[in-house]
Amino acid sequence: MISNVSDLDIRLIRIFLAIVEANGISAAQSKLNVGQSTLSTQLNTLETRLGFRLCDRGRGGFRLTAKGEKFAVSAHRLLDALTEFGLETQSMEKKLVGTLHIGLIGHIPAGDNTRLSGAIRLFRQRDEAVRLNLIVRSPNELEEMLLNGNIQIAIGYFWRRVASLRYTPLLVERQVAYCGAGHPLFAAAGEVDPDVAAAHNWAWRGYPTPKGHPQIPQRNITAVTSNMEAMSILILSGQHLGYLPEEVGEYYVARGEMAALNPRKMSYRVTIHVVTSHEAEDREMVAAFLSDLTAVQPDPARVGRQRVPRAA
Repeated sequence: MISNVSDLDIRLIRIFLAIVEANGISAAQSKLNVGQSTLSTQLNTLETRLGFRLCDRGRGGFRLTAKGEKFAVSAHRLLDALTEFGLETQSMEKKLVGTLHIGLIGHIPAGDNTRLSGAIRLFRQRDEAVRLNLIVRSPNELEEMLLNGNIQIAIGYFWRRVASLRYTPLLVERQVAYCGAGHPLFAAAGEVDPDVAAAHNWAWRGYPTPKGHPQIPQRNITAVTSNMEAMSILILSGQHLGYLPEEVGEYYVARGEMAALNPRKMSYRVTIHVVTSHEAEDREMVAAFLSDLTAVQPDPARVGRQRVPRAA
């Protein structure tokens, strides 16, 4: 049994996996440019080192034993780990290294010119070897992940304030009430009275709405979701009214699939925040990304019309 893996063992394991991939010693000869007798000797050496037979080979053909199949899986894991180790070692000379976990909420609006993509573009121009991990969760889940250290940055709408987290305004987003093309209010869209709209079935957010948000009787809230893609589906069904980021809604309006109920009376604005923990802010990698996010700050006069990384 191998107790300490040597360079020779690694070489023998690579040869074994090449034989497995070729499905036999004979088939592996041309790939490895090694004679059949040499490969057989090397395979025997590995089996001796391990203390068990890896495969049956002979007139009946090549077939892994049960232990051979299990060893092949472990061998792949070992070589993958060595490859990962090599890549990490090569990147050590970079100024910024590690994995940056960024949490987002809701829906990505169409368009390439977003602040988040702009920040990533700037960040990638740094002396870095950072793996970015972008995930989508609800606001309360993101705050919990920040507190647990599972993510370093969160971007979205957050209605509460946790003392140990820092909330930095990013931009203001307008939310508008919409109906689908099959809804009874579609023909009157644009000037629908809020009281009339409130009497219909609504799809609502799965988290609290900000102050000033138009209120709907609970009995008329017949669908709930925290995801804007799911909200769009519910509105498109023609069976629910609902609020969407104006940019998202405009996409469907242009296709004739939705209409704004009354943008003047049935809309509100929310502030999108960048949230970090004080501990995460001290990390050079996080500070660099936040700096790049600030560098792509839009013109304040146009902030309400900017595309955003994620809708609330």
